[in-house]
Amino acid sequence: MDKRQAQVQGDKEVYELNPEVKKYSLLDSGFMETNKGSFRLEHPINGSSPYEARYYLRAVVSKNLDSLKLSITDKSGMHNINMFKIKDVEKEISDYRYLMNFLKEKNVLVK
Repeated sequence: MDKRQAQVQGDKEVYELNPEVKKYSLLDSGFMETNKGSFRLEHPINGSSPYEARYYLRAVVSKNLDSLKLSITDKSGMHNINMFKIKDVEKEISDYRYLMNFLKEKNVLVK
């Protein structure tokens, strides 16, 4: 897999960083610039309420916009989770798909 491509553990979809992505499209999509210059998005994944989220989507784009990393973590952010193997997470998976479609619409990701 190319460093511009990433896949969440357990997901069949492979996402790629849009070759046309710009810094401002990342910032408009909710990414925050870190002290080292890379861009990070941490978004709660919960089908009913973002305040009770059990999982978080983490996306990191390098400062020169040439690499992408994706993961789903627990609340602490310390453990990668395969959300697709857990029972009764249909709402969370739907929320995850919605978020990934949003990033595609904002021209951050391509399939």
